[in-house]
Amino acid sequence: MKKFYSMMVLCLAMAMTVSAQVKAPQASPFSKVEQTVGLTDVTLEYSRPGVKGRTIFGDLVPVDKMWRTGANKNSIVTFSTKVMVAGKALEAGSYAVFAKPGKVNWEVNFYTDTENWGTPKEWDATKVAATVSARTMKLNDKVESFTMSIDNLSDGAADLSIAWENTKVVVPFTVPTDEMVMASIEKTMNGPSSSDYYTAGRYYKDSGKDYNKALEYINKAMEMNPEEKFWMVRQQALTLAKLGKTKEAIMAAEKSIALAKIAGNDDYVRNNEKSIAEWKSMKK
Repeated sequence: MKKFYSMMVLCLAMAMTVSAQVKAPQASPFSKVEQTVGLTDVTLEYSRPGVKGRTIFGDLVPVDKMWRTGANKNSIVTFSTKVMVAGKALEAGSYAVFAKPGKVNWEVNFYTDTENWGTPKEWDATKVAATVSARTMKLNDKVESFTMSIDNLSDGAADLSIAWENTKVVVPFTVPTDEMVMASIEKTMNGPSSSDYYTAGRYYKDSGKDYNKALEYINKAMEMNPEEKFWMVRQQALTLAKLGKTKEAIMAAEKSIALAKIAGNDDYVRNNEKSIAEWKSMKK
């Protein structure tokens, strides 16, 4: 028995040794910044090395050599909409931020490949979505921890700021706030779209809330479309059937079949044929 307990204690000690992990602060802590600019969501993800008594630019970070802009994995900026960076277009998406620090200007690159630990082993110019020249600014107060931020917010613009030690660079960008607001105003002033009516109609039909209202909305959606859509006619047929208008439902289903055949959608053909057979059997 004593031997058994000794073995149990030994196994428990080994299990604790295997599962135990020493936790300590990261040398370059991860940071995530989320900022809305106008109607555009901007996210920064980067690591923050410290100066720690070192000379940074021109020593730890060489001049005129590509740098990951921070530490660990490459820094990433994500835009929820298209933006203009220093007059250059960037589509919505995520970009790695690489910089080539200079004494007077920095070359800041927005790189489409964001999965790099440090700088890419092989730089691919085709992955550079935009390159911006940013003038360096000397700071009176030292920035101990590498910092990226979104500053100088307005409804349509902001600055991507990069600061460390006694150096700061700013990359201005604009967002399509006016374009998005005007599109929203135009859509609202023009009333619901065909898609809005169709979605509302399906909800009323699928939930059994109000089949008459469902038919009204689906018919409205169909009226607003320049071409008949087989899926809309299918929903019209199903709604007519729910209202007991079997003859009209069969006619609509037959039209949906014809449209689905033109579109090459066999599923809708089969579903409509099945419904027609069911509705005809109900009439007998």
